[in-house]
Amino acid sequence: MNPLYNLGMRAFDAGISLGALKSEKIKKLRIGQKEAIDYLRGKIRPGQPYVWIHAASLGEFEQGRPLIEKIRRENSDVRILLTFFSPSGYEVRKNFSEVDAVCYLPLDVKSRVKEFLDVVNPRMAVFVKYEFWGNYLQELKRRGVPTYIISSIFRPSQIFFKPWGAMFRNMLRCYTHVYVQDERSRRLLAGIGVTNVTVAGDTRFDRVTDIMRSCVEIPQAAAFVEKAPVTIIAGSTWPPDEEYLIPYFNSHPEFKLIIAPHEVESKRLDAIERSLTRKSCRLSSATLEEAREADCMIIDGYGKLSSIYSYGDIAYVGGGFGVGIHNINEAAVYGMPVLFGPNYHKFKEAYDLIEAKGAFTFSDIVRFEGILSRLLTDSEYLAECGNNASRYIKENFGATDVIYGDIKSLLDSLA
Repeated sequence: MNPLYNLGMRAFDAGISLGALKSEKIKKLRIGQKEAIDYLRGKIRPGQPYVWIHAASLGEFEQGRPLIEKIRRENSDVRILLTFFSPSGYEVRKNFSEVDAVCYLPLDVKSRVKEFLDVVNPRMAVFVKYEFWGNYLQELKRRGVPTYIISSIFRPSQIFFKPWGAMFRNMLRCYTHVYVQDERSRRLLAGIGVTNVTVAGDTRFDRVTDIMRSCVEIPQAAAFVEKAPVTIIAGSTWPPDEEYLIPYFNSHPEFKLIIAPHEVESKRLDAIERSLTRKSCRLSSATLEEAREADCMIIDGYGKLSSIYSYGDIAYVGGGFGVGIHNINEAAVYGMPVLFGPNYHKFKEAYDLIEAKGAFTFSDIVRFEGILSRLLTDSEYLAECGNNASRYIKENFGATDVIYGDIKSLLDSLA
């Protein structure tokens, strides 16, 4: 790679070491990166065919999961290595049963890259959405390892399309094939000479459909909605989201609220409870009768939200007043309209759902109250918007099959 890139990686490495002194999350990353090679030496079976799949964090893992599971179902002799960059992905999925090994990805420094690839000796590499590690990509290409990126999406503002972005354009040319979400991404890549591209769509649609089909019953949630004419599910919320939601909820007894904050440490839950003037309960401790009589249920644990959405009529998805909205497809798949804040511009599905009239965005209290007022008082409009959301998900299902169909022959040859 370009010497400036390698210098940047060294500086990044030093920054992680310094950050580990102050941040427990960064400390986990640093330890995980250092232990990865030793872990792999004890875990990898020499001579066995490995497919290496890399996801930056938990969201990208969920995007890649449908392909992982399809490879596992269809190619039982192929082994799968899953790597993460972020602790928020690794710590949640380090025991994922559908793969043979899980670890952090060693930093993109030449010596570590070669050591990693020597130990793993992957026969195929798959990166999910946004992962452009120059030394890994160049070394994979040099070794002749078929390398793919899936569910990627490109925007004109990205560095690949700037006059000074030649180094990053060269990274794109290391992929054997690029699977993008939309036609605009394909055209942008064609404009810089990257033509080994297929518009396959977004594998997240496959994932949320799988989740919907396997959602589990939550008795307390079922009891909670028994007396509710309308239930709003607020998923992955942050304090700025709750500044809109909770005052409106307190003054509008015509609906019930289930709120699943993005972080569930006790101080966050306590703060939410203090802000409520209507009766509330926590999912983990509520009896069926307590749930039935409550107006607000607080989800005080992880792993429940995808099933909780099945009990709602309207969804509010948090993050739109921060770095970006969380997973809106996870709610829309249940056939209900979705609301979110103004920071959605990196998410194609948000634009699409708004255009399909299955989602709404707002940036001020007047707009927020106007959207909810109509949805809560016009049952036909509510049903129509929910149907629009459901139809959008169904129309975009199938990206995993497109990608797998292309790589199937290679996978079959590995067995």
